[in-house]
Amino acid sequence: MSDKIKQKIRVGLLIDGFDVPAWEYKMIESIITSDFAEILLIVKRKNPSEVKRSFGARLKENLRCGLFKVYAKAEKKFYKPSPNAFEEKNYKELVSSVPLLEVDCIEKKFSDYLTDADINTISEYNIDVFIRLGFRILRGKILKTAKMGVWSYHHGDNFHYRGGPAVHWEVLKREREVGSILQILTEDLDGGEVLHRSWSSVEKSATRTQNNLFWKTALFIPRKLQELYEKGEDVFFQQVKNNNTGISFYSDRNYTIPTNGKFLKYFIPFFWSSVSHKLWKIFNFQQWVLLYSFTKTDTPSTVGYRYKKILPPKDRYWADPFAVQENGRYYIFFEEVIYQKGIERGHLSVAEIDKKGNLSAPTIILQQPYHLSYPFIFKHEGSYFMIPESEENSTVQLYEAVKFPFEWKFKMNLMENIKAVDATIHFMDNKFWLFTSICSIEGGPYSDELFLFSSDSIFSNNWKPHPNNPIVSDVKSARPAGRIFMQDNKLYRPSQDCSYRYGYATILNEITELNENNYTERKVAAITPDWEDGVVATHTITFDKGLSVIDAVINRRKNFLSLFSKR
Repeated sequence: MSDKIKQKIRVGLLIDGFDVPAWEYKMIESIITSDFAEILLIVKRKNPSEVKRSFGARLKENLRCGLFKVYAKAEKKFYKPSPNAFEEKNYKELVSSVPLLEVDCIEKKFSDYLTDADINTISEYNIDVFIRLGFRILRGKILKTAKMGVWSYHHGDNFHYRGGPAVHWEVLKREREVGSILQILTEDLDGGEVLHRSWSSVEKSATRTQNNLFWKTALFIPRKLQELYEKGEDVFFQQVKNNNTGISFYSDRNYTIPTNGKFLKYFIPFFWSSVSHKLWKIFNFQQWVLLYSFTKTDTPSTVGYRYKKILPPKDRYWADPFAVQENGRYYIFFEEVIYQKGIERGHLSVAEIDKKGNLSAPTIILQQPYHLSYPFIFKHEGSYFMIPESEENSTVQLYEAVKFPFEWKFKMNLMENIKAVDATIHFMDNKFWLFTSICSIEGGPYSDELFLFSSDSIFSNNWKPHPNNPIVSDVKSARPAGRIFMQDNKLYRPSQDCSYRYGYATILNEITELNENNYTERKVAAITPDWEDGVVATHTITFDKGLSVIDAVINRRKNFLSLFSKR
């Protein structure tokens, strides 16, 4: 019996022109080169009318909102992200064989409607999904012409920010995160069914925030088209329906370009925060340190102020700890970085600690010409293994202990040609589950999305991706932060909250479903850096047989002589 050949998803594009930002070009290219979708029609808006404004009207607007416009231009000139998500590219050659239909629009204030004649022509192509990359607010019959609707991006969290300009309000108001959604358009602006929802961190620069955000969203549509192709229409849209249950109410305003008064209201404290931090850095610095706590049970210590600090010398930092008890002796494996101007190249070290807090001198166990961190240590069939983060080498590597804890040998690459960080293994139901955060597109972020893979053997270089990848798309909880553990018959996954800054807090998520078809988790607790003044971040938790270790960023004074050094 032969397998039924699936028909590719029939895609149409709704555009204003062929010159697009690089992130849109990447999205279109991904669809064209895929084996799950094909572009069969391009609908181009014919000569969109431009509203000609008088000199007086333009002058009035500049006097009203000119400060923001100057700020936005200065941002783009000062910050030069690479690769630039907004570099203009032309994709006409990519779609040279695709039929092109130019249409006139019936324009009503901010909305565009297509004529019945054009709708009839479009209907003949039997498009499954239209992707909106142009036009203004689309209304009318075009929203129902494609079998599965018109898919459109909204770069913002439609629960809190509708309107624009994208990202700028979140930066000025010093929000911790910025949302993005992929939705099926309806007559209700920004109120359609959500196909995918994600959150990214807010940087101090709007340009940097936009660049990370828009690169990441380039893959939303190709991923969802592939999911639609693999799961089928019924299963796919039943999941969409399940994810869109309940009522939501948008109670904020429709955001527009800020007036001078509102801009200054937010910009002055935003600017002063940046200046004061630079002044503070003249005499101070921030350092990753280790903190430990011994308990009488094999559960993590859950009170922050009971942890005691282990301070590294001021010329380095220690982070990503993993605790191991072997033959009654306690060891802490960690990333060690010695400060060098312009270089952050970590190696992996181990130190022994006793119950009085005495720490041995660290011993380097692994050093490479590329950065290493996150020494994930686990035991399998009586032997110790380690998966260090080797993202700079584009690999996920496996090492085996030759003489624990000091001597390790390279075993194999579990994955190659991949930008993965903080790989974390968990064995359950006779399978090895590999959790990792991946930078899926050049220019995109590393901490926003969690991917899951499985294998029957740990010694495999053919890990099966989970059908729901990325299983988490949220900068507040995606990136791994230590071993997955069982407590009181519940399974917990530690993760990082990188919304406020990298590694701001550690989140404990209860895994409620884990199998080859589904994955769900829910946040149950957070380890925030609030138990002591001067502690500003914490992003890993580990424990083994009574020893709990976390890492934290603390504020420290610079040595007097370092004020005159070049570091």
